[in-house]
Amino acid sequence: MSESANIVSIKIAFIGLGVMGGPMTGHLARAGYQVTAYNRSPERAAKWREAWAKEGLDITFAATPAEAASGADIVFTCVGNDEDLESVTLGNDGVLAGMSEGALLVDHTTVSANMARKLAAEARSHGIECVDAPVSGGQAGAENGQLAIMCGGSETAMARAAPVMDCYAKSIVHVGDIGAGQTAKMANQMCIAGVLAGLSEAVRLAEAAGLDMDKTYQAISGGAAQSWQMDNRWASMAADNFDFGFAIDWMRKDLSYALDEAKRLGLSSPVTALVDQFYAEIQANGGGRQDTSALITRLPRNPKD
Repeated sequence: MSESANIVSIKIAFIGLGVMGGPMTGHLARAGYQVTAYNRSPERAAKWREAWAKEGLDITFAATPAEAASGADIVFTCVGNDEDLESVTLGNDGVLAGMSEGALLVDHTTVSANMARKLAAEARSHGIECVDAPVSGGQAGAENGQLAIMCGGSETAMARAAPVMDCYAKSIVHVGDIGAGQTAKMANQMCIAGVLAGLSEAVRLAEAAGLDMDKTYQAISGGAAQSWQMDNRWASMAADNFDFGFAIDWMRKDLSYALDEAKRLGLSSPVTALVDQFYAEIQANGGGRQDTSALITRLPRNPKD
């Protein structure tokens, strides 16, 4: 059987059509997979249905997660948090109620490692394997098919999931057993939080000193200070542009999982805890839907302000 024929024969269900899941679902359909989609918000589902119809993509929509998962070889989920994931996977209308024995469940939601392990245990009782596969790269990464995916699960489950995820991935790394992908994502978010805190202070320093911001970026981005955040957010932070899809509300959710896991392991994470408090301040002032780079708004441009 040719590769294209094999793709067409694989039935996919995708649950969650947000700023990440919507583009990922589109990539799967463009690759030739048979895709059925479900979203908890009918309004958002309708918007995606209209957009995909204009593009000529053949994507079926289901009324419940269980209906979407019925007959699917692989079910993908990408929702908000532990509670959201539980609501679309468990119960009479959840995907596990619709999936067949031998199918595969791949979760792209960033959730706690405990939730990943709980879901995998429940899935095993149905004869279903799981991969916890949180992603990094933001809305732009999802739209451009350039996501970094960190995975936990068995070798056999990964062998089935990876070729399909490749439709929207820049990198796919099998970190370890169930829960390992989520723990790696926690480490990822801790790194981002710390980098953005330092970057915020650096931008304000350069501004206050009257430096040419473009030349300062050129001077420091070629050395040890270089980072994705610097390359992609230096100019936008200086311009007070904080509309890039991944909201502070979601970052605080992710950091809470990281801090809880660190505590469970007996670790101290003072920098992460401090940046989380900074984000809480911005939330309290109504900035929870701004991009995480809005961390800089805590710092006045004029030191006398």
